[in-house]
Amino acid sequence: QAWLNEKFAPELLESKAEIIECVVEQLDHMEANLKRAKGGDLKVSVHRMEIERIRYVLSSYLRCRLVKIEKFFPHVLEKEKSRAEGEPSILSPEEFAFAKEYMANTETYLKNVGLKHMPPNLQKVSLLKSVPKPNLDSFVFLRVLERQENILVEPEVDEQREYTIDLEEGSQHLIRYKVIAPLVASGAVQLI
Repeated sequence: QAWLNEKFAPELLESKAEIIECVVEQLDHMEANLKRAKGGDLKVSVHRMEIERIRYVLSSYLRCRLVKIEKFFPHVLEKEKSRAEGEPSILSPEEFAFAKEYMANTETYLKNVGLKHMPPNLQKVSLLKSVPKPNLDSFVFLRVLERQENILVEPEVDEQREYTIDLEEGSQHLIRYKVIAPLVASGAVQLI
Protein backbone atom coordinates (compact mmCIF):
# COMPACT_ATOMS: atom_id res chain seq x y z
CA GLN A 1 0.00 0.00 0.00
CA ALA A 2 2.85 2.41 0.80
CA TRP A 3 4.46 1.54 -2.54
CA LEU A 4 1.28 2.16 -4.56
CA ASN A 5 0.50 5.41 -2.74
CA GLU A 6 4.04 6.67 -3.32
CA LYS A 7 3.97 5.58 -6.94
CA PHE A 8 0.71 7.36 -7.78
CA ALA A 9 0.88 10.45 -5.54
CA PRO A 10 2.19 13.61 -7.22
CA GLU A 11 4.06 14.66 -4.07
CA LEU A 12 6.54 12.96 -1.75
CA LEU A 13 4.63 11.18 1.02
CA GLU A 14 5.68 10.49 4.61
CA SER A 15 8.69 8.21 4.92
CA LYS A 16 7.94 4.61 5.90
CA ALA A 17 11.43 3.91 7.26
CA GLU A 18 10.20 1.42 9.87
CA ILE A 19 8.43 -0.66 7.20
CA ILE A 20 11.52 -0.62 4.98
CA GLU A 21 13.69 -1.72 7.88
CA CYS A 22 11.28 -4.55 8.74
CA VAL A 23 11.12 -5.75 5.12
CA VAL A 24 14.92 -5.74 4.80
CA GLU A 25 15.22 -7.78 8.01
CA GLN A 26 12.63 -10.26 6.75
CA LEU A 27 14.46 -10.58 3.41
CA ASP A 28 17.72 -11.32 5.22
CA HIS A 29 15.95 -13.91 7.37
CA MET A 30 14.31 -15.55 4.33
CA GLU A 31 17.63 -15.70 2.46
CA ALA A 32 19.32 -17.29 5.48
CA ASN A 33 16.57 -19.92 5.58
CA LEU A 34 16.98 -20.62 1.85
CA LYS A 35 20.70 -21.23 2.25
CA ARG A 36 19.91 -24.06 4.70
CA ALA A 37 17.24 -25.62 2.44
CA LYS A 38 17.86 -28.38 -0.09
CA GLY A 39 18.74 -27.12 -3.57
CA GLY A 40 16.37 -29.21 -5.71
CA ASP A 41 13.23 -28.60 -3.66
CA LEU A 42 10.32 -26.86 -5.46
CA LYS A 43 9.60 -24.78 -2.36
CA VAL A 44 13.08 -23.25 -2.59
CA SER A 45 12.47 -21.87 -6.10
CA VAL A 46 9.04 -20.53 -5.08
CA HIS A 47 10.53 -18.82 -2.03
CA ARG A 48 13.36 -17.43 -4.17
CA MET A 49 10.78 -15.93 -6.56
CA GLU A 50 8.94 -14.40 -3.61
CA ILE A 51 12.17 -12.85 -2.33
CA GLU A 52 12.80 -11.33 -5.76
CA ARG A 53 9.24 -9.99 -5.91
CA ILE A 54 9.59 -8.36 -2.48
CA ARG A 55 12.99 -6.96 -3.41
CA TYR A 56 11.48 -5.48 -6.61
CA VAL A 57 8.65 -3.77 -4.70
CA LEU A 58 11.08 -2.40 -2.13
CA SER A 59 13.53 -1.04 -4.70
CA SER A 60 10.68 0.40 -6.80
CA TYR A 61 9.35 2.20 -3.71
CA LEU A 62 12.77 3.65 -2.92
CA ARG A 63 13.33 4.62 -6.58
CA CYS A 64 9.98 6.47 -6.66
CA ARG A 65 11.00 8.43 -3.58
CA LEU A 66 14.43 9.29 -4.97
CA VAL A 67 12.95 10.46 -8.28
CA LYS A 68 10.55 12.77 -6.42
CA ILE A 69 13.35 14.09 -4.19
CA GLU A 70 15.49 14.86 -7.25
CA LYS A 71 12.58 16.42 -9.11
CA PHE A 72 11.25 18.61 -6.27
CA PHE A 73 14.29 18.90 -3.97
CA PRO A 74 13.94 22.59 -2.93
CA HIS A 75 10.26 22.14 -2.11
CA VAL A 76 10.89 18.88 -0.25
CA LEU A 77 13.59 20.51 1.87
CA GLU A 78 11.42 23.58 2.48
CA LYS A 79 8.51 21.38 3.59
CA GLU A 80 10.83 19.44 5.88
CA LYS A 81 12.23 22.65 7.35
CA SER A 82 8.79 24.16 7.99
CA ARG A 83 7.11 21.09 9.53
CA ALA A 84 5.81 21.32 13.09
CA GLU A 85 7.71 19.72 15.98
CA GLY A 86 5.46 16.66 16.46
CA GLU A 87 4.62 16.21 12.79
CA PRO A 88 6.14 13.12 11.13
CA SER A 89 9.01 13.66 8.71
CA ILE A 90 8.50 13.10 4.99
CA LEU A 91 12.19 12.18 4.66
CA SER A 92 14.22 9.46 6.31
CA PRO A 93 17.58 10.65 7.70
CA GLU A 94 19.35 9.16 4.67
CA GLU A 95 16.94 10.83 2.24
CA PHE A 96 17.35 14.15 4.05
CA ALA A 97 21.14 13.92 3.73
CA PHE A 98 20.76 13.01 0.04
CA ALA A 99 18.40 15.94 -0.63
CA LYS A 100 20.72 18.43 1.10
CA GLU A 101 23.73 17.13 -0.81
CA TYR A 102 21.77 17.13 -4.08
CA MET A 103 20.76 20.75 -3.53
CA ALA A 104 24.33 21.81 -2.66
CA ASN A 105 25.70 19.99 -5.73
CA THR A 106 23.07 21.55 -8.00
CA GLU A 107 23.83 25.05 -6.70
CA THR A 108 27.58 24.47 -7.14
CA TYR A 109 27.08 23.15 -10.65
CA LEU A 110 24.89 26.08 -11.67
CA LYS A 111 27.41 28.58 -10.27
CA ASN A 112 30.42 26.92 -11.90
CA VAL A 113 28.89 26.23 -15.30
CA GLY A 114 26.51 29.07 -16.00
CA LEU A 115 26.01 31.75 -13.39
CA LYS A 116 29.63 32.90 -13.17
CA HIS A 117 29.43 33.85 -16.86
CA MET A 118 26.29 35.97 -16.36
CA PRO A 119 26.21 39.69 -15.51
CA PRO A 120 26.54 40.34 -11.75
CA ASN A 121 22.86 41.21 -11.32
CA LEU A 122 21.85 37.80 -12.76
CA GLN A 123 24.26 35.61 -10.81
CA LYS A 124 21.73 34.67 -8.15
CA VAL A 125 19.11 32.00 -8.73
CA SER A 126 16.35 30.89 -6.39
CA LEU A 127 15.96 27.14 -6.75
CA LEU A 128 12.67 27.33 -4.88
CA LYS A 129 11.26 29.52 -7.67
CA SER A 130 13.11 27.77 -10.51
CA VAL A 131 12.25 24.13 -9.78
CA PRO A 132 8.62 23.14 -10.40
CA LYS A 133 6.38 22.21 -7.48
CA PRO A 134 4.46 18.93 -7.32
CA ASN A 135 1.13 19.32 -9.13
CA LEU A 136 -1.37 18.77 -6.32
CA ASP A 137 -4.24 19.61 -8.70
CA SER A 138 -3.61 16.46 -10.73
CA PHE A 139 -6.27 13.79 -10.70
CA VAL A 140 -5.67 10.38 -9.10
CA PHE A 141 -7.59 7.13 -8.92
CA LEU A 142 -8.33 5.88 -5.44
CA ARG A 143 -10.03 3.07 -3.58
CA VAL A 144 -11.79 3.91 -0.32
CA LEU A 145 -10.66 1.74 2.60
CA GLU A 146 -12.71 3.48 5.30
CA ARG A 147 -16.01 5.30 4.77
CA GLN A 148 -15.59 9.08 4.64
CA GLU A 149 -18.40 11.61 4.85
CA ASN A 150 -18.67 15.21 3.69
CA ILE A 151 -15.49 15.42 1.66
CA LEU A 152 -15.39 18.94 0.25
CA VAL A 153 -14.79 18.82 -3.49
CA GLU A 154 -13.50 22.01 -5.03
CA PRO A 155 -15.63 23.54 -7.77
CA GLU A 156 -14.63 23.30 -11.41
CA VAL A 157 -13.90 26.51 -13.26
CA ASP A 158 -17.37 26.79 -14.77
CA GLU A 159 -19.25 25.97 -11.56
CA GLN A 160 -19.44 28.51 -8.76
CA ARG A 161 -20.75 26.27 -5.99
CA GLU A 162 -18.84 23.94 -3.73
CA TYR A 163 -20.23 20.53 -2.90
CA THR A 164 -19.42 17.60 -0.68
CA ILE A 165 -19.46 13.89 -1.38
CA ASP A 166 -19.49 10.75 0.73
CA LEU A 167 -16.91 8.08 -0.03
CA GLU A 168 -18.30 4.60 0.55
CA GLU A 169 -15.95 1.81 1.64
CA GLY A 170 -14.73 -0.20 -1.35
CA SER A 171 -15.75 2.41 -3.92
CA GLN A 172 -13.32 3.79 -6.48
CA HIS A 173 -13.07 7.41 -7.58
CA LEU A 174 -11.13 9.77 -9.82
CA ILE A 175 -10.55 12.99 -7.87
CA ARG A 176 -8.05 15.83 -7.42
CA TYR A 177 -5.14 14.76 -5.25
CA LYS A 178 -5.16 17.82 -2.98
CA VAL A 179 -8.75 17.03 -1.93
CA ILE A 180 -7.84 13.58 -0.64
CA ALA A 181 -4.18 14.10 0.37
CA PRO A 182 -5.02 14.00 4.11
CA LEU A 183 -6.99 10.78 3.57
CA VAL A 184 -4.01 9.17 1.82
CA ALA A 185 -1.77 10.18 4.73
CA SER A 186 -4.20 8.73 7.28
CA GLY A 187 -4.66 5.47 5.34
CA ALA A 188 -8.40 5.95 4.76
CA VAL A 189 -7.93 5.72 0.99
CA GLN A 190 -5.41 3.97 -1.25
CA LEU A 191 -4.22 5.30 -4.57
CA ILE A 192 -4.59 2.84 -7.45
